[in-house]
Amino acid sequence: MLYNIPYKTKQFFFVLIKLSIVVGAFYFIYNKLIENEQLRLSDFLSFLKENDTFSTKNILFLIILSVFNWFFEILKWKTLVKTIKAISFKEALEQSLGGLTASLITPNRIGDYGAKAIYYSTSHRKRIVLLNLLGNMSQMTTTTIFGVIGLIVFINKYQIEVDYFKFAKFGTIIILLGVFAFFGAKQSKFNIKGYSVSKLMEFIKKIPIRIHLFNLSLSLIRYLIFSFQFYYLLMIFGVEVDYVKAMVVITSMYLLASIIPSITIFDVVVKGSVAVFLFGFVQVNELTILSITTLMWLLNFAIPSIFGSYFVLNFKLPTHKE
Repeated sequence: MLYNIPYKTKQFFFVLIKLSIVVGAFYFIYNKLIENEQLRLSDFLSFLKENDTFSTKNILFLIILSVFNWFFEILKWKTLVKTIKAISFKEALEQSLGGLTASLITPNRIGDYGAKAIYYSTSHRKRIVLLNLLGNMSQMTTTTIFGVIGLIVFINKYQIEVDYFKFAKFGTIIILLGVFAFFGAKQSKFNIKGYSVSKLMEFIKKIPIRIHLFNLSLSLIRYLIFSFQFYYLLMIFGVEVDYVKAMVVITSMYLLASIIPSITIFDVVVKGSVAVFLFGFVQVNELTILSITTLMWLLNFAIPSIFGSYFVLNFKLPTHKE
């Protein structure tokens, strides 16, 4: 039993876990930059220099966009947690960036759930996980709405052949299975670690509607920021494409990339592959797109996770019930 382990031994293992998370995160970032099969580092750096991407103006503006992207994510987390207990912006920042670092090597950022929950006492952790799920669902909702619109326009504009009958049939089956699963689970004693479906619905309903709306609003703002950041990089690299046409491709890319299961560290590979395929229809060369997706990953995942490693190393388990 964990409770029978001496305090010093537990502390040793806890420090070992924190170091493993940080070392693992740094290794994967290094590995992705040095041994990227899609884009070699030397080609990437040469391409950036040729396109004058490292001008002070461009770097500053890109960093500002990334800062605002994470500012609204941190604010969103602070607002959601407020339904359980009030936390400061600094605490929300620590939990968000620490969670990002811990999630870097886990499938679909699952590590983020556990990392944030461990900041709280045992009595709060289940609800913290649910709040994190709500935050991610709101971001996915925004991505899906814009992505579906963009993908429909993209398919019609570039005359991509789609078997709509098979697509509709598959979608109908998925929806029906989801409906049956939901009502079946609701009538049964199905539960997720103490939370039945009915209790999950009650938990969501108890959250004030203004919190839900604020959550969705911040998710929308974040989406507009990082999608514009991608467009701004296209302009930096001299890609002559109007904003509407570019956004049709960008929104389609984010939708398709988001539904492909992956580890966060390989997010650049997934988005890069999808982006190369989609931007091929608007005659944007592969090297440009791979460079942009790499920069987006560096600005919004790799660099923030490096800052998050500081919080991981300085994290201490809560020693009292909140």
